[in-house]
Amino acid sequence: MYYAKSLQKLIDELNKLPGIGPKSAQRLALYILRRTEGEAGSLAHAITEVRAKIKPCSICNNYTEADPCEVCSDKTRDNSTICVVEEPDDLMALEKTKQFNGLYHILGGSISPLEGRNPDDLQINSLLSRIAKGGIKEIILATNPNVEGEATAMYITKLIKPLGIKITRLAHGLPVGGDLEFADEVTLSMALDGRREM
Repeated sequence: MYYAKSLQKLIDELNKLPGIGPKSAQRLALYILRRTEGEAGSLAHAITEVRAKIKPCSICNNYTEADPCEVCSDKTRDNSTICVVEEPDDLMALEKTKQFNGLYHILGGSISPLEGRNPDDLQINSLLSRIAKGGIKEIILATNPNVEGEATAMYITKLIKPLGIKITRLAHGLPVGGDLEFADEVTLSMALDGRREM
């Protein structure tokens, strides 16, 4: 289809967003075009503002406007436990559960030689620096349950284990409400390995 150059440029830029295919990008661009100038301006301003104001927390690497972030500066949190996650959205997902009251450390990804990400590309040294300051009793490894996440968890475990700090890993296995017949072999294997006494 033929579009004006500026509209096609918007479609192309929206198409670069994760989870947005060509059709969705077209729908979003046309939606933006139909909004008032003020509404479109608000969207553009919000994008510009978030790029200008958001930075990584100097302690945990979470997205924040204030440094340290809200989690790191919260005096009611348990400072002896750090939950290690790959990305800020993992932190947000865990926070929604309201089950964890410790601190976080965001690695900025996982070890993936195929994608050119090595341990030095992640925030592992800053995690070790936090541990070296003392007072940490437990590290919870909450990396993704895939090959890269497992490799990252194993690498971090090798570094921290000699320090005598308790290291735990999030449980893996069957989702609540899932059926055994639809689970793959790896998921079932992890569920068996992670079983607990009732």
